[in-house]
Amino acid sequence: MTNEAEEPPAELKSPKHWIIGDPLPTERLEGQLLPKRVALPVFASDALSSVAYAPQELLMVLTAGGLAFLAFAPWVAAVVVLLLATVALSYRQLIRAYPSGGGDYEVAHKNLGEKAGVLVASALLVDYVMTVVVSVASGVDNIISAFPELNPWRVELAVLFVVLLAAVNLRGVSESGKAFAVPTYLFAGSVLLLIGTGLVQILMGNPPVAESAAYQVEGEQLVQAAFVLLLLRSFASGCSALTGVEAVANGVPAFRRPKVRNAQKTLMLMAGLAIVLFVGLTTLALVSGVHYAEDPCSLIGWDECATAPQPSLIAQIAAAVFGNSSILFFVIQAAAALVLLLAANTAFNGFPLLGSVLARDGYAPKSLSTRGDRLIYSNGVIILATAAAIILVIFQANLTLLIQLYIIGVFVSFTLGQSGMVRHWIRLLRQPRTSYRKRGRPGPAADDDRPMTRGAMIRSLCINAFGASLTAVVLIVVTITKFTHGAWMVFLMMPILFLLMLGVHRYYRDVEREIEVDATTTFGSAGDHAIVLVGRMQKPTLKALDYAIAAKHDSIEAVHVSIDEEQTKQLKRDWVKQNIHVKLRILASPYRDLSSPLIKYIKQHREEHGSEVVTVYMPQYIVGHWWENILHNHKARRIRQKLMLVHGVTVALVPWLLDSSDMIYGRRSRPLPGQDRRGEPVRPVPRRPVPGAGANRRR
Repeated sequence: MTNEAEEPPAELKSPKHWIIGDPLPTERLEGQLLPKRVALPVFASDALSSVAYAPQELLMVLTAGGLAFLAFAPWVAAVVVLLLATVALSYRQLIRAYPSGGGDYEVAHKNLGEKAGVLVASALLVDYVMTVVVSVASGVDNIISAFPELNPWRVELAVLFVVLLAAVNLRGVSESGKAFAVPTYLFAGSVLLLIGTGLVQILMGNPPVAESAAYQVEGEQLVQAAFVLLLLRSFASGCSALTGVEAVANGVPAFRRPKVRNAQKTLMLMAGLAIVLFVGLTTLALVSGVHYAEDPCSLIGWDECATAPQPSLIAQIAAAVFGNSSILFFVIQAAAALVLLLAANTAFNGFPLLGSVLARDGYAPKSLSTRGDRLIYSNGVIILATAAAIILVIFQANLTLLIQLYIIGVFVSFTLGQSGMVRHWIRLLRQPRTSYRKRGRPGPAADDDRPMTRGAMIRSLCINAFGASLTAVVLIVVTITKFTHGAWMVFLMMPILFLLMLGVHRYYRDVEREIEVDATTTFGSAGDHAIVLVGRMQKPTLKALDYAIAAKHDSIEAVHVSIDEEQTKQLKRDWVKQNIHVKLRILASPYRDLSSPLIKYIKQHREEHGSEVVTVYMPQYIVGHWWENILHNHKARRIRQKLMLVHGVTVALVPWLLDSSDMIYGRRSRPLPGQDRRGEPVRPVPRRPVPGAGANRRR
C-alpha cells in the first residue's frame, strides 16, 4: 500500500466566475483597452441614444402651448445643435490637456481649487446614475411602444435590464464593448436609413404622415412671460441631446495608444453623428406632424389615451415612413430600445473610472480604485447598478418624471470644466512654451507629444471660453425651468455627495497623519508569549495548539474560560487523555462572559512580565454556504474584536475548513486517513513546547 499523497481535486469554479468569467492577469490590461471602432459604441451610445428622446422632449414641451408653437421647434433645435458642436470642440481641447481620465473633475480640481473639483465630481456621479436610469426607462418605453401588453411589467423590466447591464460590464471593458457594438451601429444605421428614406419621400412629393397628425391639442393661454418660459423649457429639454459628450474625456485611459488622438477622433465622430440624427429626426417629426403630449389625453381625437401607452416619437416616425406593421418598423424599435438600454453602458464605463480617480485622490473609499478579476473597477459597477435600480423602483420607471432630474449634473460639470480650461490656457500663455509639455498634459495617458503653438492655445482658449459662457447660460435656464418639476432633488443629492466626499478626504488625511513614521514613536517589545484559546477538545483546537507550538514562542499556555463546570471537568480529562504537555489554565467566569476574564488575565500577565507581545491563537471555521456563517464563529468574532483593543495583543486565526468549503476551495480540511486505511489504532500525538523555547524565561 503506497503512502503517497493523493492529488488534490481540481479547484471548482465559483458561481461568480461562471457569470463574469475567469480572472485575467494584470499583463492583459492592454488587451482590455479599446480600439476606435469599439470605443465609439462604448462611449457614444449615451450621446447617440439621446437623440431618440431629446427631439421628443423638445416637441412635447412646445406642444403644451398649442400646435402653433411647433413653428419654433427648428430654431430651438438649431440652438441645441450649436451648443452640442461647441461642447464637443471644448472637450476636444480638454482631452489634449488632461488625458488621465479625470475629465471635468481633474480640470476643475487643478485650476479652480479643491471644492470646485469635488462639486464637479458630485455632479458627474449624479449624472452617471441618472444616465443609467433615464436610458433604461426610455428603452423600456420604446419596447412598450411596440408591445403595449408589457406595460404592467415596466418596473420589473427596467430593473432586470440594469442587472443584465451590470453583469455584462463585470465581464470586462473589452467584452462589454464587443457585446454593445452591434446594437449601437445597428441603431445608427437604421435611423440613418429612416431619415434618408423619409427625406426621399419628401423630395418625391409624398411626405410621411404620422398617425397623431390628425389629433389636435388645445393650447393654454400664455402671457408673454409664460411664452418665453415655455421656449426655455423646450430648449432645456432638447439639451438632453448633449448628455454623454463628456464620457470620452472621462474615459481616455480606456483607449488604445495613441490615446489622445484616438479619443479626439472618437469624440468628433460621435458629435457629428449625434447632430445628424438629432436634426434628421426633428425634421421628420415636424414634416410628418408628430404630436406628442405630456398628458396623452390632451390629444383631442385619441380615444384610447386612458388605456394604451402613447407611442414614442421615433416609433411614430418609423410607422409613418415604413408602416407600423413592417419589418423595418420593428427593426427601428428594437434598435432604439437596445441602444437606449445600452446607453447606460457609457455610465458603466465612466462611473467606475471617475470613482477610481476620486479614490486615488482620497475623496472616495479606496475599494473603488481596486480592479476586479476582469481588470475593471467592479465595485463602481455594483454601486452604480444598485443606485440606478433603487431610483427606478421609486419613480416606477416613469420617463417623464425621470427626465426632469436629468442634465442638471452634466451642465454643472460642463460649466466648471470649461471654466477650468479657460484658466488652464491663461496660465500656460503666461509661461514659457517649454513648460507646456511638462505641466499642460499631466497623467500616464499623455502620449500625444505634438507641440502646440501659441496661436493654437489662443484658439483653444476662445473655444473653451465660449463653451463655458454658453453652458453657464444653459445651466441657469435648465435650473429655472426644471427646478419645480423635480430637479430640486438633484440639488439636494449633489450637496450631500459633496459633503460626504470632503468628509472622506478629511478622514483619510487624518489617518495618514496618524500612521506616518515620525521621530518620536518607537517600538521595542521584549518577550513573546502565546495563548491558545480552548473551548472543547476538538480537531480545530488541536490544530491551533500545533500552530502555536510550531511558532516557537518564548512561552506558551492554553487558556479555557469556564462558564460550565461539567464541560471544564471534561476538558481537563481530555487534556490528559490526549497526552498534551502544554499547561492548561482555567479562568473562572461567574457572569458567563468569555472575553472579560481573558482580557483581565492578559493585562495582569503584561503587568508582571513587561512589554512582551501576547499572541492569542483562535480556531475559525471556514464554510462554503452563506447560511453557515449564521451558525458559526459568533463568539469567536466578539472575543476577537475585544482583544484587538488590548495593547500588545496579536490575534492569530487558525482556519479549519469544514466539508462544505469544498464548494469554494475544492478540497477538504481533514488529513489523509492513512491510519484508518491500514487499520492501525489512533494514538494521541504528544504535544509539548519545543525544547529550549523560553529557556531564559520563567517556568
